[in-house]
Amino acid sequence: MTVSTTIEVTSTAFAQGEPIPNKYTGEGEDVSPPLSWSGLPEGTKELALICDAPDAPTAEPWVLWVIYKIPATTTGLLEGIPPKPRLKKPAGALQGRNSWPSGKMIGYRGPMPPPGHGTHHYRFTLYALDVKLPVEPSESKKTLLEEISDHILAKGRLTGTYKR
Repeated sequence: MTVSTTIEVTSTAFAQGEPIPNKYTGEGEDVSPPLSWSGLPEGTKELALICDAPDAPTAEPWVLWVIYKIPATTTGLLEGIPPKPRLKKPAGALQGRNSWPSGKMIGYRGPMPPPGHGTHHYRFTLYALDVKLPVEPSESKKTLLEEISDHILAKGRLTGTYKR
């Protein structure tokens, strides 16, 4: 399947390539930033969003957020999505596991790179899907990517940075 990258993902909290404000990090309030998008292709049935950090000193990119089964009519996510497996807003959306080994392991956990490790990049990647996923809450990034691999119509990305 050919994937276009027509979706524009933005935030009122930070611009593409710019620092993520402290409020949205592990050093701040650790709440998810507000996100908006436009340019979903025709035929989009559902959306999924993964936020990861490729600069983490781990074998795989560090996962900060996995949220999926977002209705296709949704044009963004409000600030501070609660860390629950099943969400009321957006209706029907589910959240998966992040990479933290303890504490709040479902939902968003903000940037918290090792001190002195330099600037890390945080990729908020939105996927437009041609199906409604037959999945449960608490999926991992890896499992979700396997589920959506043949169903991606388009994707878009907003990347922010953070360093400690």
